[in-house]
Amino acid sequence: MAAIPRIVDQPAWERELAELRVREKAATRELDAIAAQRRRLPAVRLPEYTLIGADGPVRLVDVFAGRSQLIVYNHMWSGGAEWQCPGCTGFTAQFRRPDFLDVWDARFVVVTCGAIGDALAYREKVGNQLDWYSTADSPFGADMGAPAGAGFAVNVFLRDGDTVYRTWHTDGRGCEQLGYTFALLDVLPYGRQESWQDAPDGWPQFPTYTRGFTSQDVAAAYGPPAETVPSE
Repeated sequence: MAAIPRIVDQPAWERELAELRVREKAATRELDAIAAQRRRLPAVRLPEYTLIGADGPVRLVDVFAGRSQLIVYNHMWSGGAEWQCPGCTGFTAQFRRPDFLDVWDARFVVVTCGAIGDALAYREKVGNQLDWYSTADSPFGADMGAPAGAGFAVNVFLRDGDTVYRTWHTDGRGCEQLGYTFALLDVLPYGRQESWQDAPDGWPQFPTYTRGFTSQDVAAAYGPPAETVPSE
């Protein structure tokens, strides 16, 4: 029999839910306070960077495409690999409607150290909806905390005319708040089902990184028709 929570009557359930709600509301207020502090962070003026886009070299300031705010996801990249980081592939696959940021004068793009041809081919293979740029010939990735072969990151920038400022950075689990995957999993009775999590006895738990979408799964779900997706 599968593990299930304690079974109680409706009034008992509502009492315990109310106790949890106190902590949830406190967490919401803390997240609001964190966001307020983030808005008050100083900024760093950046030198001019040139990336490579689908149409060739492009200045970082032009990646904004006329907007004043820019979110950049630095996607991990392994040169010559058929399938790239499943975490990065899955994370960026969540964003199917990036144009909603237009109303907020913002844009969201992917940057990777892979050659632009390889990066765009991978984007198509996994059905990614974001615009991709390459830093193969630029120190931008390393300067923004995501050097070649050494991880992923999110950076946020502000543009004032032709001047670009770096306003925020995160990596690791700091990126979780930007996606819905873990937020949905965390409200499920069994959670993420990873061994590091605090869970009742008998709850299904597996080694970290052994569950979830692979890059091949993302390609099968969002990419070209299945017969054109290379097998594992």
